[in-house]
Amino acid sequence: MQESIVRDPALAPDGHRKIDWAAEHSPVLNTIRDKYLKDGTFEGVGVGVALPIEAKTAYLTVVLAEAGADVAVASPGPFFVQDDVAAALAERGVTVYASSENDPEDADRELERVLDRSAGDREAVLIDDRAGLVRLAHTTRRNLLERIRGASEETTSGVAKFRAMEREGVLEFPVVAANDARCKYLFDNRYGTGQSTLTAIMQSTNLMVGGKRVVVLGYGWCGKGIARYASGLGARVSVCEVDPVRGLEAYADGFDVLPAVDAAEIGEIFITATGSTGVLTAAHFERMRDGAILANAGGVDVEIDVDGLTDVATGAREVRRNVEEFTTADGRRLHLVGRGMVVNLTASDGHPIEIMDLTFAIQALCANHLANEHASMENRVHLLPKEIDDEVATTKLDAVGMGVDALTPEQEGFLAGWRE
Repeated sequence: MQESIVRDPALAPDGHRKIDWAAEHSPVLNTIRDKYLKDGTFEGVGVGVALPIEAKTAYLTVVLAEAGADVAVASPGPFFVQDDVAAALAERGVTVYASSENDPEDADRELERVLDRSAGDREAVLIDDRAGLVRLAHTTRRNLLERIRGASEETTSGVAKFRAMEREGVLEFPVVAANDARCKYLFDNRYGTGQSTLTAIMQSTNLMVGGKRVVVLGYGWCGKGIARYASGLGARVSVCEVDPVRGLEAYADGFDVLPAVDAAEIGEIFITATGSTGVLTAAHFERMRDGAILANAGGVDVEIDVDGLTDVATGAREVRRNVEEFTTADGRRLHLVGRGMVVNLTASDGHPIEIMDLTFAIQALCANHLANEHASMENRVHLLPKEIDDEVATTKLDAVGMGVDALTPEQEGFLAGWRE
């Protein structure tokens, strides 16, 4: 079996420093490691991971490797790879197939290598991002299906794909919707996406957010976080939605709600967060003002029609690192941040460590749950058991020196009954 393929092993020292910093600020994952992951469950088990290669992801894979798993990891694409972290991981006993110099078209090849390594000659658990590993296991690597105990999914868009597979009756192993755990979406999707998206845009452009008209397209948990943080920075926020209830919620939260074609005429910063395709297209680009900034915070790379943006432009150039300027025939300049891919990873370091500490504690527990309970689980999408979610939250509160009350027996009886 081929060993790690990274861009430059000499970059490892910087990667080790990043991973150590993440480890130092991950009290929940460290507690979960000490409490649950030292019982031998992962000895001899393969763990295939498809996640952006950065320090927080790296530390999760290190924890699993130290628990005895044979861990292999690849990124959903080269723009999500930090080469120093990849090199450091390879030195810490994790098999890595990732380089920022790979062609985007090679992403599936790297994920297939992860599947071959993790499930080629042993039983395996998958930790997936946007359904990449599971999709390939059901198509080009079907010979490995019988050895895959199950998978957990990181993203809203990935869970949606698995639910579609379940409806069609083609899902061949159980999947845990890690994204749907409360300690994931309430914090990672909302606060993590909100802070890291605005951070990426501000770092890349070096422009103010305060006073600008920011248009948030999509008002799910990610969109709510983005709107909240943009508003906190002093922006005037408008929201675009296809769901009238979410639109009404945005209105009740104090934001203007209007169709995207109308918002295109007034916005200065546009941020997509829908998990769908064709959210910003030529119909919107032709209405945008000179200097507009476009960024995608959603889990798929087709929310902004980059090909359509290229078609309406007479020229394009890089004006800052991670910022491309497209000039239209009438002289307007539209600025695309992070290639139109998920901006907090392509143009910054992703979510804060403390947020991903919660998410990766959930992922570690999902992997542990699948490794132990897969035989009794149906081939469908499962929610993480509530008691696991509650334990992660309790552990985090303990780590920050806080806590909550417990119901008295009288209160429990009152809430559980219906008689006077």
